[in-house]
Amino acid sequence: MKLFDDGPVVRRRTASPTVAIALGGGGARGLAHIVALEALEELGIRPVVIAGTSIGAIVGATFASGLEARQIHAHVKATLRSRARVMAKLMRARVGRFSDLVFKGGGNPVLLDAETCLDLFWPDKVPPYFSQLSIPLLVVATDFHACREVVFSSGALAPAVASSMAIPGLFRPVQSSGQVLIDGGAVNPLPYDLLFDHADIVVAVDVTFGGRMRDRRMPTLFGSIFGSAQIMQGAITAQKIKLRPPDILLRPAVERFNVLEFMRAGQILLAAEPAKEELKRAVSARMAALQRT
Repeated sequence: MKLFDDGPVVRRRTASPTVAIALGGGGARGLAHIVALEALEELGIRPVVIAGTSIGAIVGATFASGLEARQIHAHVKATLRSRARVMAKLMRARVGRFSDLVFKGGGNPVLLDAETCLDLFWPDKVPPYFSQLSIPLLVVATDFHACREVVFSSGALAPAVASSMAIPGLFRPVQSSGQVLIDGGAVNPLPYDLLFDHADIVVAVDVTFGGRMRDRRMPTLFGSIFGSAQIMQGAITAQKIKLRPPDILLRPAVERFNVLEFMRAGQILLAAEPAKEELKRAVSARMAALQRT
């Protein structure tokens, strides 16, 4: 697939090393991506390209639209401040009905439409098309029937991001150009491998990492579904890193949060804060080393 075929073109600068960043899947833990973007901003670094999967695609698209990371930080905390307002928006995005349990053979009564969720929760500044973004963006989804990765870099933005975040059991799959698309985390939960040809330094932010679960209680239905997905995504990412790691791998300390705990946004962002200085040191050291060569 030709990248950026009708959007902005990545142009490599020669004055200083270029940086690209991959933001992975992980549900609510992925709010930590905002802190990583704040770190780059504080260094005065603008990524030449962003790759995102699931929550990483959501945060990446928002940042690529031209919003500053601190503005995204403030938007998330304000939007997720009221549980009642969040629940009201989710009810508006619901496509399943409780009658589905009876009349549709056990259909999911809480299934959500991912694109509607984006419309309800995204900042107004996010544009409708990839070509209108200020930073090139790669969005990863999964073709359900072909069992393969799909990378979006052009066309309509919201359907692509909706596809990337369409977690089975929570969001309705997205139909596009004859494809049925689901969560990109099923094939590429941390898509840093898409960036090596586009920047001098590739940063990957992994929020699936966390080792063994501390809570030994029997998981709920949703807990077992999403916990299993996180185990799978962590295993995929671990194998990718063994084959070829990114130049910088950042793992914010957010493993104690569950993937659906978006109402704990403030706590997640606070827990990720130490990773900001870690990333700033790593990027600065890497840039200095490249400039010496």
